[in-house]
Amino acid sequence: MRDVQVWCFVLLFAMVFAALSADQARPASSAVLFEGARLIAGDGRPPIDNSAFIVEGARFTKVGKKGEVQPPSGATRVDLTGKTVIPSLIDIHNHLGWTNQKTNTATRQSYTRALVVDHLQRYAYYGVAATLSMGLDRWDVNPEIPYQLRNEIIPNAARFLTVGRGIAATPMAGPVADYRLGVPYGAQTEAEGRALVHELHARNVEMIKIWLDDRLKTVPKLQVNVYEAIIDEAHRNGMRVVAHIFNLEDAKQLLKSGIDGFAHGVRDRDVDEEYLRILRQHPRVWVGPNLPARTPTAEEATAEITWVSETLPPSQIRRMRDELASRPATAPPNDLFAIQCRNLKKVHDAGMIIGLGTDANIDIGWGAHVELADMVSCGLTPAEVIVAGTRTSAEILKLNDLGTVAPGKSADFIVLDANPLENITNTRKINRVYQRGAAIDRATLKDTLSAEAAN
Repeated sequence: MRDVQVWCFVLLFAMVFAALSADQARPASSAVLFEGARLIAGDGRPPIDNSAFIVEGARFTKVGKKGEVQPPSGATRVDLTGKTVIPSLIDIHNHLGWTNQKTNTATRQSYTRALVVDHLQRYAYYGVAATLSMGLDRWDVNPEIPYQLRNEIIPNAARFLTVGRGIAATPMAGPVADYRLGVPYGAQTEAEGRALVHELHARNVEMIKIWLDDRLKTVPKLQVNVYEAIIDEAHRNGMRVVAHIFNLEDAKQLLKSGIDGFAHGVRDRDVDEEYLRILRQHPRVWVGPNLPARTPTAEEATAEITWVSETLPPSQIRRMRDELASRPATAPPNDLFAIQCRNLKKVHDAGMIIGLGTDANIDIGWGAHVELADMVSCGLTPAEVIVAGTRTSAEILKLNDLGTVAPGKSADFIVLDANPLENITNTRKINRVYQRGAAIDRATLKDTLSAEAAN
């Protein structure tokens, strides 16, 4: 009997020891509880004051009020009291890899992987999670780079997407800058247009960019029958088409022809009731406004230059300050901005889907925040433009894991020091940026991006 008791004790001890060893071997919880912030989730609902949300690995798992969201045992706690959290932004229109931000120069040979990654890091620094290159990747210099970078996970950098090579009437009928001439495809017949759709489809491109702009009658314009063939062939292959436009009448015809989205708003005149009526008949068509530069006050311009000095070298800040100093004391307003601003408010009121597009080239990253403020100046509310720059832009690009702070979404978000619902320029007061659940190294990025170019 005594032997049985001894063996039972030994067995019990072994079981306890094994349990303790297993517990010690179990990794600590990877969950992080962020609590205390005002949360603007990006879904259009009122903010959650004194919020709490849990990030496990790279995703949000729970979102709610502080005290109501219970973290798993061993979770790390991050106190965000006094801060505001918004989802990371998404820019649906850019042209990366052209302008070297350190020297403010662009050439035909500029397009390199290193420069594109530099631009993606600038986006990440300013809280942009993903961005779409709109048809001007320098194919004749480094033709494979866009496809290699597509959705590649690069540390401290935004996600890169591309529409592939855009289509104009001729390769010389796209943007007029000399270093961009020859980049687009040219299509002057329906057969050519359909063949180019097949070429892009073979590259797994989901959206096609077309240019419908004669550049004030200096280049040929893509003909109606040609772009209708492109749209038809794209839709047959499960693809969408987005159009660069300038004229109101072209926009009307494109809507009737089945266009999916506009890379710009109407720019030649104020939209009329006929356009708004046609627009209402096509409720799924979207626009990235890409508002032109608004003429800021001297005070606004000074504040903006100080802000972007975080990511530009001193030589470029001096250049910007010199340009501001040479500006006339009473700089006239930008009429082109005024037209597009009025048109943005009209199409918004008509129910058009509005995303965030910057047409970024020389204002990489920080331009997204300028666009948000400009959209508010046109009559949209801060809450509306935050939704435009987060959830709506994610939906336009079919990035189902981004756009809102919600369970199951990728944990990409911005921690702000002030409330953008009170003043939209508070989106610029960035405290931290998180990508896939981890804080990016903004301090190192700042040092790297603001350094002068190597000789």
